[in-house]
Amino acid sequence: MDLDMNSMAVAIGVSVPVLRFLLCFVATIPVGFLHRFVPSPIGKHIYAAGSGAILSYLSFGFSSNLHFLVPMLSGYASMFLFRPFCGVLTFILGFGYLIGCHVYYMSGDAWKEGGIDATGALMVLTLKVISCAINYNDGLLKENDLRDSQKKYRLIKLPSLIEYFGYCLCCGSHFAGPVYEAKDYLEWTERKGIWARTEKGPSPSPFGATIRAILQAAVCMALYLYLVPKYPLSRFSDPIYQEWGFWKRLSYQYMSGFTARWKYYFIWSISEASIVISGLGFSGWTDDSPPKPRWDRAKNVDIIGVELAKSSVELPLVWNIQVSTWLRHYVYDRLVQKGKKPGFFQLLATQTTSAVWHGLYPGYIIFFVQSALMIAGSRVIYRWQQAVPPSMALVKKIIVLMNFAYTLLVLNYSCIGFMVLSLHETLAAYGSLYYVGTILPVFLILMGKIIKPARPTRSKVTKEQ
Repeated sequence: MDLDMNSMAVAIGVSVPVLRFLLCFVATIPVGFLHRFVPSPIGKHIYAAGSGAILSYLSFGFSSNLHFLVPMLSGYASMFLFRPFCGVLTFILGFGYLIGCHVYYMSGDAWKEGGIDATGALMVLTLKVISCAINYNDGLLKENDLRDSQKKYRLIKLPSLIEYFGYCLCCGSHFAGPVYEAKDYLEWTERKGIWARTEKGPSPSPFGATIRAILQAAVCMALYLYLVPKYPLSRFSDPIYQEWGFWKRLSYQYMSGFTARWKYYFIWSISEASIVISGLGFSGWTDDSPPKPRWDRAKNVDIIGVELAKSSVELPLVWNIQVSTWLRHYVYDRLVQKGKKPGFFQLLATQTTSAVWHGLYPGYIIFFVQSALMIAGSRVIYRWQQAVPPSMALVKKIIVLMNFAYTLLVLNYSCIGFMVLSLHETLAAYGSLYYVGTILPVFLILMGKIIKPARPTRSKVTKEQ
């Protein structure tokens, strides 16, 4: 068996631990499918928890399950014993333990060198545990004081221990997401809410959406395997890189970021397939006649939306969608005081939280601070665009194109820090482009303070921006 694993790993150019992880990860698809046939809600919870624990054991070993128990049990204990404070307490304990694991395992270095450990799965599990505790905390608050998302997901009753474990480990989704809400999981398991049988007929078939996600995963992996030997990260420390001209270095940074994203597209496509085929990915019906099922709950990336984003503001809506939604609901929105508008502080705090969640590497911190600057700069361009009168359509199109080019430049400049991680390599890569991706957003933010166009009539699009 070991010889077979070694030969397979060599054939596809990965390490044996990574191959073991990939096999267990792909196995979440049939595991999700079989969940549909478990007869009772309690049986479904046991199956969800058991299958998740087994896949974790086969992928990472016994110690991984022990790591998962720490945030799971501490979160449940907080809800059981300290409900008025369980949200904040679980947030602190969950992130504290995750940071400790990041520091102990130095997981970023392991991932760069082709290794794998349980910290990636622990990252997703931490978000699920925290959201469950915060929603249970929200169950104590008056409904009039809650935002729409809080009203939708709050928990009035404490889930049982088996319900909670099933939610945390269901379908192996803790491997790479997507993050979903405890209330959605419970309603899906009990066939309530949008999963209840209605006059629209039987439950929608997930097979078309599943096949699409699997085909997308296959294309993404093929493209990644084709590109990654051509654009290795080691090139940034190669003397020949420094001999290239500015435009060649810029194009290499773009292609390095472009190449790396296909790995994430592959991972999230597999996750999407496993959640969709289980039925949990169902998110309601369209308004068409006849209505069609939507499968957005498991969608974690819009590939075209990322690669052709017209504005940096769009990126959190199309990249790692479920984590971006989590950050908005549980960090960004909760930092905004009632009656006041969010500003750069909320944006920076949210991006910093995301950076710490990924790990304490300088590259992560720099990347997410860069992201906050990038989004703030893009908002300035958008405000200028909105101030252009309809009679100057050509000028408006030029500004739209400028925002697109700005997003393309700063995104692929910034993401190098996310990939190389170390402070020296990050600064060397940024310095090779004369820090253009840092200077430009700061320049735009300052110009936005000076050039303040008249506010246009508010619209839906404006509110989204």
